[in-house]
Amino acid sequence: MVQRLLERYKQEIVPALSKEFNYKNSLQAPRLKKIVLNMGVGIASQDIKILEQAMADLAIITGQKPMITRARKSIANFKIRKGLPIGCKVTLRGARMYEFLDRLINVALPRIRDFRGIPANSFDQKGNYSLGLTEQGIFPEINIDKIARQQGMDIIININSRSREESYSLLKSFGMPFAGGLKTR
Repeated sequence: MVQRLLERYKQEIVPALSKEFNYKNSLQAPRLKKIVLNMGVGIASQDIKILEQAMADLAIITGQKPMITRARKSIANFKIRKGLPIGCKVTLRGARMYEFLDRLINVALPRIRDFRGIPANSFDQKGNYSLGLTEQGIFPEINIDKIARQQGMDIIININSRSREESYSLLKSFGMPFAGGLKTR
């Protein structure tokens, strides 16, 4: 099954970006490499059930089993020892990546209360985009009644491009609802 966002990328977005940035070859156009979803659950050092619930939610959202992330070093102020589980993450590639991005843009983001768009200044120098969400309940797969604790997540969209402007144009072409335009530094 070909994802509609991937099909649109090949048919419409690559020719439009090639025209906008004067590429000689269609392979020069920016493309998605991977999407990484990360949930930091620092309180999991006291109660492992919170981490298990976060992993279950992330598995439902992505359709892929999350990996446990562990503390790299001990921090006494946060009561964390080296090696303790403190979060979970999922790396999406290929068809799942495009399917998740489609659901994020068209279903999840519009469900945010008082949504006016996402910030356009969250690109790094390589053109990767980072987005922080405050709750997992915006995804329709999650049953809000069964959420014991609101849990935020970070979404990093890794883009193979030369600049922030190319990455911005790619995500804007996918339909990402940016608030305002890209600010040049």
